Amino acid sequence: MPQYFDNVEGMEHQSITIEFDLLNEHYSFFSDKGVFSKNKLDFGTELLLKTILENRITLGKRTLDLGCGAGPIGLILAHLDPEKQVTLADINDRALELCERNAKHLGVSSQTEIVHSDVYLNIHSTYDSIISNPPIRAGKRVTYRIYDEAPSHMNENASLIIVIRKEQGALSVKEHLETIFPSVNVLARKKGYYVIQSSFKRSSINAK
Repeated sequence: MPQYFDNVEGMEHQSITIEFDLLNEHYSFFSDKGVFSKNKLDFGTELLLKTILENRITLGKRTLDLGCGAGPIGLILAHLDPEKQVTLADINDRALELCERNAKHLGVSSQTEIVHSDVYLNIHSTYDSIISNPPIRAGKRVTYRIYDEAPSHMNENASLIIVIRKEQGALSVKEHLETIFPSVNVLARKKGYYVIQSSFKRSSINAK
């Protein structure tokens, strides 16, 4: 059965619009069959965005949204900060088409770069922050590349911020990140989801 990280030639379209509220703002996004969480904003993505925004996490000017799906993370961050430049990367062509439509819909096309990439394969820049809701079903071979190869694409004092469920290995991923980064902090923990920030700069935020 095709997964959201697969490209399937000739897959029928099932275009829909999803709507949601986030921190007192209403959003609508185009979605379709064959992309991650096609019917709603998934809880992990919502928690990740709320954690970043409510804690005013410093992301810098340049952000990479890796495994972006239809683009809610990167595009909302661009919408809320006119100075921000966001690269949205995914291996799924349909997801990238939706990113382009959603960027236009939100009026942030000039702030975004949309890249077809297998993890970092076509990423040739460095960033102040890398954000990801990793494609867990793609397996460790893929998701651990997100963690292991991140430093090569990070500017000084940059952060890697991910969201992952405990039952999907959040604690072992945190331990692995601690072998790469001197600073690894759990920014939020809710309903089994962990938001984890890794960087080469110490953070004062750590969820209890």
